[in-house]
Amino acid sequence: MIKSTLWRGIPLASAVLIASFAFAQPPAGAPAPSDPNAAPPPAAALGTAILEWVPPELDQLGAQAVAKESFTLDRTMLTAAAAMMGDSDDQVKQAIAKLDGVSIHMLRFADSGSADPAQVEAIRQAYHLRGWKHVVSSSSTGGPVHDNVTDVWVVMDGANLRGAVVLVDTPKSLTLATVAGNLDPVDLLHLRGHFGIPRFDADGLKDANHN
Repeated sequence: MIKSTLWRGIPLASAVLIASFAFAQPPAGAPAPSDPNAAPPPAAALGTAILEWVPPELDQLGAQAVAKESFTLDRTMLTAAAAMMGDSDDQVKQAIAKLDGVSIHMLRFADSGSADPAQVEAIRQAYHLRGWKHVVSSSSTGGPVHDNVTDVWVVMDGANLRGAVVLVDTPKSLTLATVAGNLDPVDLLHLRGHFGIPRFDADGLKDANHN
């Protein structure tokens, strides 16, 4: 069952598509794309955006969550969502047109600090080991246990992004968003707050195409 608390802040057009996709998913017993027992991606896949791949530690954290939801939107779904937007969203629609897909994983925990910090850190290290460029790290006070922490990694192809990952770790939730496409860094900024992609500080993306 879809947990309503996980859908706050997702625009209507996105929610409609996500809901229709979620109800079309295989039964709960079907194997998950991120099965930690599955064979790891080939070496050639390192440094690329694979929507179906997440660090195994995310599945381990999912076992601790009281609510979780995962979904992937392909190009067809994203195009349909763009068609539902008004003319005032032209910049967002242009960014959507460059997307190949978006994958979202959301976990909610019963108590503050119940997510194992070592596993959260292992998720961060997984993208470092895959050759992703870390461009944003920000935090704000979120509670007595730890701060809200946001990280963004990107895969560059010249001046453009071939993929990006946004990880938001709060005292009682964890959100991991993977974006694949052929984007200008500014396009990623326009996509914040849409399709479950968390909002984040933009400063680090200014120099995303520089070493």
